[in-house]
Amino acid sequence: MQTSWQHTTVLLNEAVQALFGNADAQGDAQGPVGTYVDATFGRGGHSQLILSGLSPQGRLIAFDKDPEAVRAAQAITDPRFSIRHQGFKDLGELPDASVAGVLLDLGISSPQIDNPQRGFSFRFEGPLDMRMDTTRGESVAQWLAHAEIQQMVEVIRDYGEERFAVPIAKAIAARRQERGPISSTTELAELVAGTVKTREPGQNPATRTFQALRIFINAELEELQQALDASLKVLQPGGRLVVISFHSLEDRIVKQFIAKHAREEVDKRQPNWMLPPTQQMKLLSLGRVKPSAQEVASNPRSRSATMRVAQRTEA
Repeated sequence: MQTSWQHTTVLLNEAVQALFGNADAQGDAQGPVGTYVDATFGRGGHSQLILSGLSPQGRLIAFDKDPEAVRAAQAITDPRFSIRHQGFKDLGELPDASVAGVLLDLGISSPQIDNPQRGFSFRFEGPLDMRMDTTRGESVAQWLAHAEIQQMVEVIRDYGEERFAVPIAKAIAARRQERGPISSTTELAELVAGTVKTREPGQNPATRTFQALRIFINAELEELQQALDASLKVLQPGGRLVVISFHSLEDRIVKQFIAKHAREEVDKRQPNWMLPPTQQMKLLSLGRVKPSAQEVASNPRSRSATMRVAQRTEA
């Protein structure tokens, strides 16, 4: 029997309000008329609310590389909606300046975490997979079966910000040599717990290692940068970029991207300072939003969320 894994969308109303901005004033009385993108469909919380606010002439394009999310999206019969089995790095396939708003809700969804067969969580016994797109690529177990110690150190240290990356990587290699590759979530969690001697209160010793391997195996940070670059190409002037991140590595990339494109740069070596800037401002930063205390109380998984909003300029 198929279990229906539930997901509570974080910053639901705030994200959709930020995405639409003042589009109502530019559209008709029935809502915005433009094309919007939900680049991480998940279980459709943001998409459903976007559709409820769009005018009959509006359009919503969703992306998700998780086959289970794509299947869930097929339940939406609204003719204004379409789903693509692609990651958000493929945003650039849309026509230039064709989109009124792009929403990126990063990280993993509750159905991915709570389904033991997906292998994302150290709380459940399951295959050590962690792929968001289960139709392609290596699983974490397959990668750990052949990765060199230094490769594992770099991944666990850089993507998990784990100070015990070296002993963890050595323990994985030793375990592989003695008893064969690690194949389950609990095997990895127990190995890390036996290696990491101290940890922040209330945090499982395997938290950072699982985060690092998930980010690496799905190329999450690289794809985020590609998606942000693509958003500049597809957003029309006045279009909104809304990004919800859940850890510092993601948020840093988003923050730096917006800051980079929210300023003009003049080449001071030019003899004539009246020349146009070498880089014109492409984004206007509209600020940062955190979940309310009420939302965190009702959905503890929202506590680490940060939403950043920017608007495409005329440049």
